[in-house]
Amino acid sequence: MLRVGLTGDLGSGKSTVARLLAARGAIILSSDDMARTMMQPGHPIYAAIVDHFGPTIVSPDQTLDRRELARLAFTEGHAEELNTIIHPAVIAEQARQIEALAHTTPHAIVVVESALIFTTTHGLNGQPWSKRFDRIILVTAPEPLKIQRFITRASTGRTLTLAEQATLEADAHRRLAMQTANATHASECLIISNNNGLEFLEQQVAKVWHELQPHH
Repeated sequence: MLRVGLTGDLGSGKSTVARLLAARGAIILSSDDMARTMMQPGHPIYAAIVDHFGPTIVSPDQTLDRRELARLAFTEGHAEELNTIIHPAVIAEQARQIEALAHTTPHAIVVVESALIFTTTHGLNGQPWSKRFDRIILVTAPEPLKIQRFITRASTGRTLTLAEQATLEADAHRRLAMQTANATHASECLIISNNNGLEFLEQQVAKVWHELQPHH
């Protein structure tokens, strides 16, 4: 089995690359999807988050108010506290799933998608999470493009006021300022540049996929 990390800053296009790799046969484990599931009512992570941040982050339907949580994390500076609660559980679940896949599909290429592969040591005895992977793919894009993609995704198709646009732009800048590890570790990665449309991206994914095959 080949264990591959897939990382990149906010708005770089990791999820698009993950879909293209899945189409070629990779098994994708999304850290965001796992975290989202664990943050639902009834899960220990949900209870730990409410216990730490208080009842103001609970919506009327009892789910977590993700917008308020994002504000606390990225505007109020509580991201590290949130990560300390979530990451050990997500990493443990990924390890469990990878171990199971090693028995059922031992020759698989398993891709773990996460923005924080180079920054997280939570629950790993101080060891970088990156050391758990055989290869790491880094998706890059120019900062203005990353910010535009973030705003487009956050606005979900509606037209924003200038104030809303400015707020989202400031939010994107704050988040990107916290994501500096990927650039530092670029020399350790297979690089995919997502700056020139889908066709160009697909060509690069095809090259990286070839690089990941056993004969390499």
